[in-house]
Amino acid sequence: MKSIVVTGASSGIGRATAELFLDNGWHVGLLARRAELLTELAQDRDRACVLVTDVTDPKGIEAAFDSFVQVAGRLDVLFNNAGVFAPGGTIDEIEIEDWYQSVDVNLNGMFLCARAAFARMRRQDPQGGRIINNGSIAAHVPRPRSVHYTATKHAITGLTRALSLDGRDFNIACGQIDIGNARTPMIEDVNRSAQKAGRAPDPTMAVEDAARSVLHMASLPLEANVQFMTVMATSMPYIGRG
Repeated sequence: MKSIVVTGASSGIGRATAELFLDNGWHVGLLARRAELLTELAQDRDRACVLVTDVTDPKGIEAAFDSFVQVAGRLDVLFNNAGVFAPGGTIDEIEIEDWYQSVDVNLNGMFLCARAAFARMRRQDPQGGRIINNGSIAAHVPRPRSVHYTATKHAITGLTRALSLDGRDFNIACGQIDIGNARTPMIEDVNRSAQKAGRAPDPTMAVEDAARSVLHMASLPLEANVQFMTVMATSMPYIGRG
């Protein structure tokens, strides 16, 4: 039985992905802060492992990954997904606290989880595994009034490239999925803000389609890797002038 840790598993893309992997027979570590939502998701699923911690807590992350490996036996895949979209604005309007939160969750949190996964994949027998970072369309082009989110997602692309290179010696593959406007509470909030500002909401797609894309990446043998995948709402303004 293959195993995966999904961060940000309590809602949105993380929850949809965790549910899909459980339905496909994987052992799934559900990592997030909200215990009640994780417990609900894990109910009546004997292959679900609830890991309640904050991705910005180094000791909590190490303990969570240790707990999962003890239960599952090994770690095959990390879906490094947890992230936030803090209140937007032009750079002079964004609160300093919102900048720090964005960097702490979207970048530091992904670093800590990738670090924990890499260490265990490197030392397990057989050696190796796969890390899938959740980037964003914002890793390529910015959404208006989102300098904090955009900067962190560009940084994730650098993290992905570096892990992909450093993982070669240890049979650790790393790829990135850039998801455009899956229908999650976060995107619904963004679209509501756009409407309040007099802008048209962006087209969206089913969150289950993003989850299926992650499952494809995770299911490949380690000799193959999707380095970068973009899956997005077909008519969203990304290519050319939209």
